[in-house]
Amino acid sequence: MAIAAPYVKRMRDLREDHDLTQQQVADILGTSQTMYARYERGANELPIRHLVTLCRFYGVSADYFLDLQ
Repeated sequence: MAIAAPYVKRMRDLREDHDLTQQQVADILGTSQTMYARYERGANELPIRHLVTLCRFYGVSADYFLDLQ
């Protein structure tokens, strides 16, 4: 079993802190809820275009999102 990337927990925490559903975030990204759920649990890597969109949406840096700080 692969270890999830460090950003996976941060991605879920940000979504929950903003009281959003997976479907709402998926709509922001232009993807399905199923695919977003796969990103959030680390089954699929988050594409860079989605990383940029989420950083802008939540008002955080990529370093913060990726847990590099």
